[in-house]
Amino acid sequence: MIETPQVITTTAQKTAFIPVTATWDEIQEVMGPGLGEVQSALANQGIAPIGPWFAHHKRRPIESFDFEICVPVAAHVSPVGRVKSKDIPALKVVTTVYHGGYENLGKAWGEFHAWLEKSGLSIAEDFYECYVVGPESGPDSSQYRTQFSIPLKN
Repeated sequence: MIETPQVITTTAQKTAFIPVTATWDEIQEVMGPGLGEVQSALANQGIAPIGPWFAHHKRRPIESFDFEICVPVAAHVSPVGRVKSKDIPALKVVTTVYHGGYENLGKAWGEFHAWLEKSGLSIAEDFYECYVVGPESGPDSSQYRTQFSIPLKN
């Protein structure tokens, strides 16, 4: 279900994002519109995404999700509505790629966390979920690819 995790160092990245808080029941309802809000702000400013969109979760969800819907960009984005701009620094992370539909993301995260517990790595509270290949690529969800990344503690 997931590829063998590995430790890598990411590159610094400019992003356009909106902050979101949602319950488990609301998460699927807020992702699409939130992404559309960011994409609209970018289009209105003539800025194109330079990679796949991702979610930066501030903590593991318990009763709700606290995250940012992010789109990587090459230029600073002027704030508009909920859309803001920020730079994410280069990070040392443990990462893996999940193959499959979004309905099994929770199971894939469970598999990743089981691997992490055995690894002895010290991980941060926040994490990233990058939607490398998704529904825009076609109806076959077995072809979807989601990259999970968790920063390592120093």
